[in-house]
Amino acid sequence: MQPLLGKVVIFGAGLIGGSFALALRKANAVSEVVGFGRGAATLNEARKLGILDRIGEDVAQEVCDADLVLLATPVAQMAELFSRIAPHLGTHTLVTDGGSTKGDVVAAARVHLGSKLAQFVPAHPIAGAEKSGAAAAQADLYQGKRVVLTPLPENSAQSVARVRKAWELCGAKVSELTAQQHDEVFAAVSHLPHLLSFALVHDLAQRDNREQLLSFAASGFRDFTRIAASSPEMWRDICMANRDALMIELRQYAAELYVLHQALEHNDAAKLEEMFSLAREVRSTWSPQ
Repeated sequence: MQPLLGKVVIFGAGLIGGSFALALRKANAVSEVVGFGRGAATLNEARKLGILDRIGEDVAQEVCDADLVLLATPVAQMAELFSRIAPHLGTHTLVTDGGSTKGDVVAAARVHLGSKLAQFVPAHPIAGAEKSGAAAAQADLYQGKRVVLTPLPENSAQSVARVRKAWELCGAKVSELTAQQHDEVFAAVSHLPHLLSFALVHDLAQRDNREQLLSFAASGFRDFTRIAASSPEMWRDICMANRDALMIELRQYAAELYVLHQALEHNDAAKLEEMFSLAREVRSTWSPQ
């Protein structure tokens, strides 16, 4: 049976890109995977691990006849990649990405893809891990996980369907939002939690007794701060890219903290219990999709 995809070209063969390639291989959905990246060591490791068939040398040569190009790099690098691939994209080649923000990526695509814009179907896989690099890639990373597509008005229904199918072959459950909806939603449920986690650990890290504090930290601290072990560079880029929506969420959270501060200052146990009860009810009935 002929695989759905012939050649797939991946920029960034780490956790996101590498897992995409491994998942497509597991589904027998791809004939060849070619990789590009900034580090020779990562690319060589990806080839040895069976993520890549080949390490790409000439972008023009590889993307001109690719079925699909995945940009799995930090979002700050995507504008430059759009510029590199735009002149060489084949007429049937589709491009998707794994960026955690969408407004900035779409804006960069509009500037740098030009007449090829309709071939770009933005995506965000809601899956990840604290570890990065090719060695962290997993064939089942996307199994049962959400992938959000943010189609452009210029995209044809057929192009969106082809990109949707590629992610579904990886085991993902695919949803659609606009780029603005995406960035507002993830500012609240992803970007703000990461910011808060980094802030708490940063606060403790600056204290003279940090070793003592950390020696007594247990599962609550571990669970809340797990995401502070994520890439500082990647999260710097995400926070800056989604700055406006994140600042709105941060102001709202600061207001929530002030309510808690006032309740404590005025010995208002009832207010604390009211807030905690609502939070407990919502959290108890929530389950990840």
